[in-house]
Amino acid sequence: MAVFTEVSFDEARELLRHLRLGELQELRGIEGGIENTNYFATTDHGAYVLTLFERLSAAQLPFYLYLMKHLAQAGIPVPDPHGDPASGDLLQTVAGKPAAVVDRLRGRSELAPSPAQCAAVGAMLARMHLAGRGYERSQPNLRGLAWWNETVPVVLPHVDAAQAALLRSELAYQNHVAASPAYAALPRGPIHADLFRDNAMFEDGVLTGFFDFYFAGVDTWLFDIAVCLNDWCVHLPDGSHDAGRTAAFLQGYAQERAPTAAERRLLPALLRAGALRFWISRLWDYHLPREASILKPHDPTHFERVLRQRITHPVHLP
Repeated sequence: MAVFTEVSFDEARELLRHLRLGELQELRGIEGGIENTNYFATTDHGAYVLTLFERLSAAQLPFYLYLMKHLAQAGIPVPDPHGDPASGDLLQTVAGKPAAVVDRLRGRSELAPSPAQCAAVGAMLARMHLAGRGYERSQPNLRGLAWWNETVPVVLPHVDAAQAALLRSELAYQNHVAASPAYAALPRGPIHADLFRDNAMFEDGVLTGFFDFYFAGVDTWLFDIAVCLNDWCVHLPDGSHDAGRTAAFLQGYAQERAPTAAERRLLPALLRAGALRFWISRLWDYHLPREASILKPHDPTHFERVLRQRITHPVHLP
């Protein structure tokens, strides 16, 4: 989340009035993230998040918005998008950009999660995967393997020789994995694909929901698990795996949905895939940034360290 497009108080007030969400009292730009423009909007009816989409097209956006609506209606605590009172459309327009208004979740992100909180995230992720089976819209993970193949050549000029060698070798390995029968057997459906510690909320230690679904897509459920394990269950200073939090997360997930044999076999490979995906995207954002009034690119070297740890110390499902 960041601010690339300035939205005036009057523009936001008119949109919230149109959506019958009350009278705007406060509008505040959100710092953090690097994809969209985001504001906290507080009215006399409640608390909301206004998002202007800077990269995703109006044709792509219904997948994300109606996925959140589908999950919310299935009882998964995610931000519920608000539609036009007349048409029901979830996609709006603000400052010439496609936009949406969703409910703001209660609580705050837990940046030092306990094993119990990791277990809660694992269990809710499994419930989210199961709830997504009934979602009829389909869109691929736009930051999946095809994007990695396109983007690695773009970032290679910005890294040293050792990093370039690792990027090339790991990309070749992931293309090999993706062509395997075991990979084809992995269960699939809508996934969050970006469920980091700062994309979940807790209140009084209790998980209140997941948000920021704008990297979601149809992909393997195991990739979603891997992305979570690479953030929730690592030691941030060196990217090494935390055995206690990993076990808790996987136990929480398995209580809701038992992993398949293919998932057990390929977890080490998909953990590497998750680390590669975010190393590539952070290199891209760091070396080829866009202008924004609020923007803090993430450190790319963190996921380089995670990837090296996943290669030298593979983690297996118990």
